Amino acid sequence: MSCEHECAFAVTTSPSVFGAGALSEIGEHASGFDLRRVALFTDERLAESDYVATVSRSLSAAGIDSELYRRTRVEPTDGSFLEAAQFAREGRFDGFVSVGGGSVIDTAKAANLFSSHPAELMTYVNRPLGEGMPVPGALAPHIACPTTAGTGSENTGIAVFDLVSEKAKTGIVSHRLRPSLAVIDPQVTRTLPKNVAASGAFDTLCHALESFTARPYHERPRPSHVRLRPSSQGANPWSDIGCRETLSLLGRFLLRGVVDGSDFEAREQLQWASTLAGIAFGNAGCHAPHGMSYSVSGLVRGFRPEGYPDASPIIPHGMSVIVSAPAVFRMTARHDPSRHLRAAKLLGADITGAGPDDAGHVLSARLIELMEKTSMPNGLSGVGYEASDVEALTEGANPQRRLLDNAPVAIGTEELRALYTDALRYW
Repeated sequence: MSCEHECAFAVTTSPSVFGAGALSEIGEHASGFDLRRVALFTDERLAESDYVATVSRSLSAAGIDSELYRRTRVEPTDGSFLEAAQFAREGRFDGFVSVGGGSVIDTAKAANLFSSHPAELMTYVNRPLGEGMPVPGALAPHIACPTTAGTGSENTGIAVFDLVSEKAKTGIVSHRLRPSLAVIDPQVTRTLPKNVAASGAFDTLCHALESFTARPYHERPRPSHVRLRPSSQGANPWSDIGCRETLSLLGRFLLRGVVDGSDFEAREQLQWASTLAGIAFGNAGCHAPHGMSYSVSGLVRGFRPEGYPDASPIIPHGMSVIVSAPAVFRMTARHDPSRHLRAAKLLGADITGAGPDDAGHVLSARLIELMEKTSMPNGLSGVGYEASDVEALTEGANPQRRLLDNAPVAIGTEELRALYTDALRYW
């Protein structure tokens, strides 16, 4: 192995507590961090839920004062991040608890960051849209409690938002953003609408599949200092373990858990799969489907999916990712056909007689089958895009080099254009 290339990989993750009823323990966990006054982040829909009430009672029973922040936006924007940061600065909290989906957890991360180390918003945002400056020091303790299964945000140092002026998604990435503790109670998934459960499940699937097929860590240039080793370090033996188990769980439980919300075994296993995938991609990183999703969601026009707030058009994150995934894996399979075939088998595809040249087709066909059976959009056309939008989508995705360069093959402008074209419709 050349000394010019990476020769080691890092293993990092949030401490996690997983199990039915775990939300009732939040007060005890917060006491373990010596917290006395916390910002309790959620959204308008969850603010009156039993889940938030359970957490609030647990904090109170532990003698911890909490103030509720319920103005989190589904699919956060730069404006909603700034509003949350102002709340956090003015509240003088010594810790954060987030109860919600990835939008809530990411918003709490941003509020924690900008109240701990005040700066202009774009200071820490990924290049080239932002300055990409490193987070200068530790943040306050943050206990993340996911109420959806999919984002894995409770286990990652990533906070994603829509930069409205650029009509693009971007984010902040730092090990310091990773929550201090993830408390994962699978009971919360029982009430998820079918469409929300499906979107989350496909986000989980892409986290695992992209991490499993990402550029191997030992092909990445060696950093000049260990502190410069990126979070998205590429596929590695540690992330592979989580990816394989995640894909296997999804092969068995994705359809059951999406179609029947009363199937608690399946919903619990989807939540566990999300946890494993979050740990995996928090160490390996995603690639093209996530990179392409940023312009898909950022350029949305009139799409309003069932089961989500209808105040404004949105393309939920899991949908924005999966609509391009079959096209991507048809292309990337040539880099490592055996991995793509193994992933297809874990997801439940019949790979009997399939050879290396068939890997991309077999995997993409299984993804399309799962999409059809769960009523996911039919590619980009299903969320409102046409062939005339390919140029704008390509232009919007091209800056997402952190993700695109983690793919196992080179993806530039021409490749993006071809992928978006291939992803317009699948059936």
